[in-house]
Amino acid sequence: MTSSQQEQLKSEITAMPRWLRRPIGKASELSTVQRIIKQRQIHTICEEGRCPNRGECYSQKTATFLLMGATCTRSCAFCQVDKGHAPMPLDLEEPQKVAQAVQLLGLRYVVLTSVARDDLPDKGAGHFVKTMETIRKFSPETQIEVLTPDFWGGAGAGEQGQRERIYEVVQAKPACYNHNIETVRRLQGPVRRGAKYDRSLFVLQVVKEIDSSIPTKSGLMLGHGETVEEVIETMADLRKVECDRITIGQYMRPSLEHLPVQKYWTPEEFDELGSIAREMGFSHVRSGPLVRSSYHAGVEE
Repeated sequence: MTSSQQEQLKSEITAMPRWLRRPIGKASELSTVQRIIKQRQIHTICEEGRCPNRGECYSQKTATFLLMGATCTRSCAFCQVDKGHAPMPLDLEEPQKVAQAVQLLGLRYVVLTSVARDDLPDKGAGHFVKTMETIRKFSPETQIEVLTPDFWGGAGAGEQGQRERIYEVVQAKPACYNHNIETVRRLQGPVRRGAKYDRSLFVLQVVKEIDSSIPTKSGLMLGHGETVEEVIETMADLRKVECDRITIGQYMRPSLEHLPVQKYWTPEEFDELGSIAREMGFSHVRSGPLVRSSYHAGVEE
């Protein structure tokens, strides 16, 4: 990074509103989790994505594991996770490693997410299932939420192949099925390269068609130039496919290589959107500047 880039990044950090600044959490809670995942060479989105809430979540016995390596085959312009067309070979021992970490940490609620693995025949659906099964062997009382990619493309391309992969994960009975739409329809192209708005709605729709008893969830990041009307329209589209839960948070630029922030939404604006979401029928709503997909995931409203 050049000196001018360093200065630019420093100025952006300085300009960040006070409500986005918070302590990271107790060092002891962070170091315990970090030591256990490092020893097993596994990943959490809490660490890879430098989530501002990780200390709080760890203290509540919740964590989000990032399956199938730390390199994503998509290139979303907002995401902190590394990108590349040659991800790591699938670690067949990862389900066991994650399950051991869950048991050692005494986690009560686990979120399993992953990088996109467009290189795999089933896009990683089977790996989600294997990890869920293994966690339940070690920690049968632990609830498991999944936050999956869209499982699109490759052999069996099209909606039928996507449906089959979703079916495989749904049959494993997660406590909640999460798939993030991330932003409004107009901004999908520049923000979510390789993903599509209607394709993401289809994921949530299919989950309900397969098993209507499983709660579905999606998330929005604000700050890319969306309007209030567009956000409300997106929430309405999610409710049309019977999405039960929603998270709404502020996008924060990870580096100068990522999209710049167009607007910092205020806590009051997030509160208002949260109220609208509840009026629209979402059963669980988390709306605030520091809210992320897994924030308070295991906590009832």
